[in-house]
Amino acid sequence: MSLGAERRHIRDVTAWQPRVPGVVEVFHAHYTEYAYPMHVHDAWTLLVVDDGAVRYDLDRHEHGTPHGTVTLLPPHVPHNGEPVTEAGFRKRVLYLEPGALDTSLIGAAVDEPDLRDPLLRRRVGQLHTALAHPGDELEAESRLVLVRERLRHHLRPRPVRQPHPDERPLARRLRELLDERTAQGVTLGEAAALVHAHPAHLVRAFSTAFGIAPHQYLMSRRVEHARRLLLAGQPPGEVAALSGFYDQAHLTRHFKRWVGVPPGRYARTSASLT
Repeated sequence: MSLGAERRHIRDVTAWQPRVPGVVEVFHAHYTEYAYPMHVHDAWTLLVVDDGAVRYDLDRHEHGTPHGTVTLLPPHVPHNGEPVTEAGFRKRVLYLEPGALDTSLIGAAVDEPDLRDPLLRRRVGQLHTALAHPGDELEAESRLVLVRERLRHHLRPRPVRQPHPDERPLARRLRELLDERTAQGVTLGEAAALVHAHPAHLVRAFSTAFGIAPHQYLMSRRVEHARRLLLAGQPPGEVAALSGFYDQAHLTRHFKRWVGVPPGRYARTSASLT
């Protein structure tokens, strides 16, 4: 492989858990030939793209990240992502606790996730700068307050789109079951028996209601859990078992698919900042 081809595949990733209430994770990345599969987060995803652009689907609608915007993706809403050009994209992400913004704002965030606001963009950049310097936690908290205030300024409470009434209770029960058994896991037959539905109908109801298949939802929740454990200093071998993966190789395969780098490399980026 030529040097040019190697460079096209380079991915730089840095992630850490700051000691700032409300911020679950800080994630900086440069991706070239990489696409996120459909997945969910249990946190609010606050994203800025510094170079390039991202195309993504959110709630079955296509969106993009034009230059200078701030993107806010709500928790539990499936989305994916891929670079618009061969040059890829460079992004900075803050994962905010679910309670950082009121759930009544989820509908507005789904309808208009990309916000054109130079002041908000500047405040998010200032927050990232503060989070990168241990000892500046008070400044980071103060800047986070201003960011949340600006986000509320843009968003107005709107009703969250609901699935068909016949599908909603069944899909919700399965999601609750998957959330309860993220690490333990559950077979489709067991789930169908517990929620009293035919397996095929159960899969269709969940996919129709939430825009993601049950197995994709469960795997993305496991990867999310693994990220938190890795950033807390747990070794990948232990993380695999605690997150519900068969072994470390199983964790690595799915972690690379969702995050773009192996779990060991992801953990080392956090260790280098402590």
